[in-house]
Amino acid sequence: MTCRIATDVAPESAWLKSSYSENNGTMCVEIAHLPHTAQVGIRDSKDKNGPALVVPAGAWAEFVAAVRKV
Repeated sequence: MTCRIATDVAPESAWLKSSYSENNGTMCVEIAHLPHTAQVGIRDSKDKNGPALVVPAGAWAEFVAAVRKV
């Protein structure tokens, strides 16, 4: 896992907002699939120019699968 500036991770058009995020601007998480590196970027949509975590795509898939089981 690394932490980088979100605008360096992926272009704005690559970021997708979670379907579970509220529409009122709070508690928003966005991800960007980075197929050329087999990684996923994760950022807070309220701070689009702020930090983004970058994790291996496999780790992201495992996380999502584990959350779905809860």
